[in-house]
Amino acid sequence: MIKQLFCALVLVAAPAFITVAVADAAQADSVFIPIQDHQKVDQQAAIIRARQLIASGDLDGAVSELADFVNSHPDAVDAARFLGDLYYRQGHFDRAESVYRALLARNGHDKETHNRLGVVYATENRVDDAIGEFQSALPGTDSIRDLVLMHVRKGDLPSYESEMVRAAKDQPSDPDTQEELGEIYQALHQPSEAILYFQRALDDDPQSIAALNGLGMAYLDMHAPSLASRYLQDCLNLDPLNYACLDNMGVSRIQATKYGDALESFVRAHRLEPERPEALVNFGYLADLRGDWKRAVSFYVQAIAVDPYVPESYVNLGIDYEHNDLYNLAQAALLKGVAATPWDGRVRYLLARAYAAQGQKTLALAQLKAAQASLDPDVAAIAKEETARLTATSMPSAP
Repeated sequence: MIKQLFCALVLVAAPAFITVAVADAAQADSVFIPIQDHQKVDQQAAIIRARQLIASGDLDGAVSELADFVNSHPDAVDAARFLGDLYYRQGHFDRAESVYRALLARNGHDKETHNRLGVVYATENRVDDAIGEFQSALPGTDSIRDLVLMHVRKGDLPSYESEMVRAAKDQPSDPDTQEELGEIYQALHQPSEAILYFQRALDDDPQSIAALNGLGMAYLDMHAPSLASRYLQDCLNLDPLNYACLDNMGVSRIQATKYGDALESFVRAHRLEPERPEALVNFGYLADLRGDWKRAVSFYVQAIAVDPYVPESYVNLGIDYEHNDLYNLAQAALLKGVAATPWDGRVRYLLARAYAAQGQKTLALAQLKAAQASLDPDVAAIAKEETARLTATSMPSAP
């Protein structure tokens, strides 16, 4: 969750790991597990172990142990995909790509892996390759927002949007097509339009997790937490272990000023997937609400450590540093944010403020120019206003 000028909430679907119910240790010897399920049990145990290490702050240890497991279990698809995810978060894009490509060589219809490989290509600015992978991941994954960003970079977003609008009109009873158009409008910060198409998706598929979570997020964007929580609860009734719906339920409780309930939701989400940054960012947000900005900063730093490619961590970190007049620290953090998420206008705007506070007008104006291209119209408008203000006033001398 983003504070003050920004209220952008995280919408990232949780990876669909295979969950296997296993008896407790005291009963294990008396339980028969079919041989085809042993692999699933082993994978789940390896993934749980990796998550335990990540939760304790040992990402490198998690990667090392999981790599050993994958090397000795060549059919462990879910564990291998998770290893690729961790390589990506470490910045080892070549290793992540190698893992994903090996999985796709065995199963070219693996949509989750196509989506992950698209993220790697997007980070490397391989725009056409990323678009191809994201398209291959549909329907059924959360690649739409990434597709929108790639088409922005390519310069053909209006054409892509028009194509998807035509598809939705031609297939009015296809819930996947309706849901995907809802995600496009969500990414374009048009929640009213997004709600229309998410609802159409639910009309034909009342159990669509993506549509329920999308409706929750759209109503959060409209600051309607009671409506948001209704759809997020429907999501959790269908899938109680859904990380995205749990985390977003916490955000709805923050909007409703139910901070204790919000913390409970974030704790549950973080325990499920400690390698994800969203709950950590929201722990920081709650710490800021309590006035403990130093504790908040520690959560934002943890979020960056587990996944350095999520902009909200840098945004909140920059805000805390700037509000405490630590502009040099804000600048350092936000420069890393620009390198990791160059498309995010909020990070650019805050970096401009840090530059301006230190008398670096030329650098500030350059960042504001980039922020004006944000998909978020509020960020673009604020950046435009700040540009006009800086242009009209003299700057203090640089220290």
